[in-house]
Amino acid sequence: MTTPQPITVGPATDDTASGLIVAECFGAEVPTFQGEGPSCGHPALFIRLSRCNLTCVKCDTKFTWDWTRFDPRKESTKRTVAALVAWAASSPVELVVITGGEPLIQQARLVELVRELLAAGKRVEFETNGTIAPSPELMVDGARFNVSPKLASFGVEEGKSIVPSALEAFAASGRAVFKFVASSVADLDRIAELAITHRLAPVWVMPEGTTAQAVTEATRVLADAVAARHWYFTVRLHVLAFADARGR
Repeated sequence: MTTPQPITVGPATDDTASGLIVAECFGAEVPTFQGEGPSCGHPALFIRLSRCNLTCVKCDTKFTWDWTRFDPRKESTKRTVAALVAWAASSPVELVVITGGEPLIQQARLVELVRELLAAGKRVEFETNGTIAPSPELMVDGARFNVSPKLASFGVEEGKSIVPSALEAFAASGRAVFKFVASSVADLDRIAELAITHRLAPVWVMPEGTTAQAVTEATRVLADAVAARHWYFTVRLHVLAFADARGR
């Protein structure tokens, strides 16, 4: 397959007329797993799209949006839908995770990508921050959404990261789970408020941390309180297994 060329658009330009703006694809050449949420531990392919509409302080993929630290021309490429489908089809792995950044920024082009991936026998999970309501054309059998609203403790203003109309659209779809990053019981109290207000279910909690020690410590802080609320709990398998290495 031809090596994709660096994009020629500027940092603030998200024109996807000639393809999707991609940060990285991985899981075909070096196998990996979905590391979080309901499919944790499932073999998975990842298509990580570039660009995000939030600027979370604790984000662990700042190379998709923080152009004060990273060069968008080095960190992203334009890829056609056909090229992405061919890459995914080269692997027997069924699950394709479309993540970011915030993938739904580019959802006009994602409709075609999802349709072609499903036709190739794949199933699709989106990892989204829940600020952009999904297109009805993405609400199809074989596609699911792991919605991860960002709390103020994650280093972002909730006035930007909590969009009620988008969250309620996901909740009404029947195709979403709500996966919150948390590090304290106070975070769980805030999650409960959001879940009640916007009727978010099912709720998954994931401990914050980019090292095995941090994930373990946060797990022990949160586990009893999460269990008491009868929510689901997920680890960060990629951190425990691969030390949060990029592309794993």
